[in-house]
Amino acid sequence: MSRTVTVGLDGSPESRAAAEWAAREAKLRGLPLRLVHVWEPVPQPMAQAPFLGAETLAHWSERIPREAAEGLRLRHPGVDVAMEQISGQPMDTLAEAAKDAELLVLGSRGLSGIGGFLVGSVGMAVIARIETPVVLVRSGEQAADEHEKDPAGIPSAATAYRPVVLGLDTDHPHDAVIAFAFEEAARRGTALKAVHGWNLPPYFAYGLPADPELNAELGRQDAAVLAEVLRPWRRKYPDVEVVEASRSGSPANHVIDASREASLVVVGRRIRRSPFGAHIGPVTHAVLHHATAPVAVVAHG
Repeated sequence: MSRTVTVGLDGSPESRAAAEWAAREAKLRGLPLRLVHVWEPVPQPMAQAPFLGAETLAHWSERIPREAAEGLRLRHPGVDVAMEQISGQPMDTLAEAAKDAELLVLGSRGLSGIGGFLVGSVGMAVIARIETPVVLVRSGEQAADEHEKDPAGIPSAATAYRPVVLGLDTDHPHDAVIAFAFEEAARRGTALKAVHGWNLPPYFAYGLPADPELNAELGRQDAAVLAEVLRPWRRKYPDVEVVEASRSGSPANHVIDASREASLVVVGRRIRRSPFGAHIGPVTHAVLHHATAPVAVVAHG
């Protein structure tokens, strides 16, 4: 099967926003868009109900992806949109569909008041078990949200893209995560902002007086490490402007803060073969729930 951008669709506002984002990404990548609508089988007693018969359920389950595909073709001319309906459990079906995808896109409800995501159990389980990069798109995400405002301060999809933010672990940098972020920045013709948080000295935890000179030296050392990690990638992507942000404190909080001015946030997830646990990691878990831009999770060894 040819490489695709695949999106999970269930008719909800968040999945429709994910489909729109996926169509834009498919155009950037020059790939077809594959809509996967997972239809969970209904228990037999429910299927026999007078107003919830098998034919009615089949009609609605077919109508959702068909109308979504038709709308995407109209709004995104030039993107090859294919539709596929599969019966089964969403977690298993989406994980299987992602094997043939270059990217899997899922929707996630926004958290009112504070922004960010409400990542459901299916989304978290799919992210934790597949090696294909997964992008989470919140409900209400618009194309203009990825771009700078126009000179009058009005949101516009015709202006330059906002930066791509990379949450980078300099102790264990992984090529797959870094390469994904640089590629996304290059496709968008925008800057890459690499964000790294480093731990404060232990005396902060005990309320002891701070040592400004030591703090400054630690900051310089961490900035130097960050620059060294990115140096070969700067050479590989000379057209991508790189902004390095090395700051003391919580890595997750720094990435979440940077997401407010980002078109996309990229974080990593270590691949673990154990069947137990979520396997997402605390920083990625926090970013998934609180970032205000789409989040790409890239699995690495």
